[in-house]
Amino acid sequence: MDGKSRWADNIMIERWFRSLKTEQIYPNEYDSPRELRKLINDYVGAYNSLRPHEARDYKVPDEIFYSCFAA
Repeated sequence: MDGKSRWADNIMIERWFRSLKTEQIYPNEYDSPRELRKLINDYVGAYNSLRPHEARDYKVPDEIFYSCFAA
């Protein structure tokens, strides 16, 4: 992060990690790392395939990504 506008490169992923932590990690208690890993995977799956995003005209990320490959 040494250079002009380097902070802007991380905005999207930092916002995503904030959502993950506030919605999934902090409100819950986990008994093992395996359980935490499974719940993170479930969150990622739901985030990409079920959760519409206002900034993307209420489309889910998978819909936008896979539309690039449709002919």
